[in-house]
Amino acid sequence: MSSLTKILSPFKGERIIEWYSDLTDLWHSTAAPVVSEDHNSPKGMTQWIHFNNFLLWHLEDDARRDDVSAEEIMKTKRAIDKHNQNRNDVIERIDIWIDNVLKTSGIKPDDDVEMNSETPGSIIDRLSILSLKIYHMDEQIQRHDVGKEHQDVARDRLAILKEQRHDLSAALDKLILDLRQTHKRHKVYRQFKMYNDPNFNPAIYKSNQKK
Repeated sequence: MSSLTKILSPFKGERIIEWYSDLTDLWHSTAAPVVSEDHNSPKGMTQWIHFNNFLLWHLEDDARRDDVSAEEIMKTKRAIDKHNQNRNDVIERIDIWIDNVLKTSGIKPDDDVEMNSETPGSIIDRLSILSLKIYHMDEQIQRHDVGKEHQDVARDRLAILKEQRHDLSAALDKLILDLRQTHKRHKVYRQFKMYNDPNFNPAIYKSNQKK
């Protein structure tokens, strides 16, 4: 195994799938899920994406309840904004980390080399979401308060989700290989989310100007 392959190995598709499956099971069995890895390490950044997606999943469910107050819904939506920002930030950090590794290793593709339409960080984020979908779709199969028709629909959807996750894992591995071999050109795409920044969200800065 080359040194570059070893450095990038935390982003191997099957390894991420196993990691996310284990974390999903663990966090659903604990009252307060926690992040155990250094946020700046490849494994830590990968875990941080899944942690925020895990919290977002359940917050999105709560935001659609109609048996709680408007104030509670507002708090939930603010929490959603916070974790969504964290999630987008770490996607970008993963891509920056990979960019630095490639450049440090002397990987310099020509400017006319094709870029992928999706970055490694974005694919890892999608693998995280798929892991959560798979866990919760399997929950639907195990329910005792629904009929066989509901369970059969969930079972069919679960099979499709698992196939999609497998395809996405292979796509991530292929992209990492293409980047190493300069068959694809890596580029960091900046998120520049404006709605969470009071200096760029007109609803916020115009309101502040009136005070």
